[in-house]
Amino acid sequence: MSESKARPLRDEFGYLCPVDSRWADNDVYGHINNVVYYSYFDSTINRYLIDHGGLDIHDGEVIAYVVSSGCDYFEAAAYPDALRVGLRVDKLGNSSVRYGLALFGEEGAAKALGFVVHVFVDRASGRPVPIPEPLREALAALSRESDG
Repeated sequence: MSESKARPLRDEFGYLCPVDSRWADNDVYGHINNVVYYSYFDSTINRYLIDHGGLDIHDGEVIAYVVSSGCDYFEAAAYPDALRVGLRVDKLGNSSVRYGLALFGEEGAAKALGFVVHVFVDRASGRPVPIPEPLREALAALSRESDG
């Protein structure tokens, strides 16, 4: 577990998504396996983009690829913990976005702090494209860049 970074609090994230931990998420050490956190992060990002930005994951011309990710772990989570993932936008570019994400239990500071970088691409060509306006607006609503 890492203590090298400050453990963020819920109010540092503009969107909180409930996540149901599952029995299968636990590993032999009795806690949720580290790679499962990335699944929680990915699901939270896509839930937000679909619900708030109109992302069409099945037929849309523009999709997003994960090009980078990472996570610092502070405290273990385990089934049957009730969890929430906090989502914010740390950097909004022309065709890319860097998300800040944190996993929270029922109380206290984050159990983990992660990031994911998406590049938006044309589905047919796989080439980067500007983020479509509805998605850009949804992402801007979570942006920390305007916080100064």
